[in-house]
Formats: sequence, C-alpha cells, structure tokens
Amino acid sequence: MRLKESDLTTVYLKEPTNTQDDEGYSISSWGDPQPIRMNVQSAGGTVNAQIYGKDIKYIKTCKYQGDLLSEGHGEGFGICLKVPSSSDPDYKITAIQEFSTHKNVTLERIKRDEQND
Repeated sequence: MRLKESDLTTVYLKEPTNTQDDEGYSISSWGDPQPIRMNVQSAGGTVNAQIYGKDIKYIKTCKYQGDLLSEGHGEGFGICLKVPSSSDPDYKITAIQEFSTHKNVTLERIKRDEQND
C-alpha cells in the first residue's frame, strides 16, 4: 500500500528527554522537532468507540511510511499536529502497529490544565 501524497500532512515528532537542573531535580522536556509526513484522520468506527468511549474525539489514527517510528521505538513520543513545532506537542503516540508497507500510529491528545475540554 502506498500513501497518496496529497493526503499526507507534515507533523513534527519530538522525543521526550529527561535532564537535571542545577539542584539535581529531574526535568522532563521535549527534544528537537523532526518533520515527518503522515496521513492523519479522526478515530472512528464501532471498535474505537467501544475502546475510547467519550474520549474518542481526542484520538487520531495515522498511517506512516518511514523509519523514524517502529513498534518498539516511538510510543510516548510527542507530535505537534495543530501547534507550531517550537511549542510543546499537543498529541502523544500511544500505539504503533507495523505492517509490511506502512505503520498504523494511534495518537492521543495531551490534556493541558488551561484547556477546558
């Protein structure tokens, strides 16, 4: 299966990093953004509705062809989908399923304190 070029969206992948401040406290932050192209769609269907329930509106399913993500490497990474690449990611990767020609990636929206939804 080959992904159609006109359906691909450029998003930015950020790897979580842990550093220490001057006093030795652990600080979690995000690494440098890497542009990747994927087909992003809202999650739907009866199975996803049963799994996620009311939270289905915060779930995206994506198709990706490339080498930056794999099943053992990529869960927990951040994705800048609707925010600029310079800010913190608004989605995180929760699951990656590998197939012979592509990968199915499930994204979950990162809920922030200042957001009311």
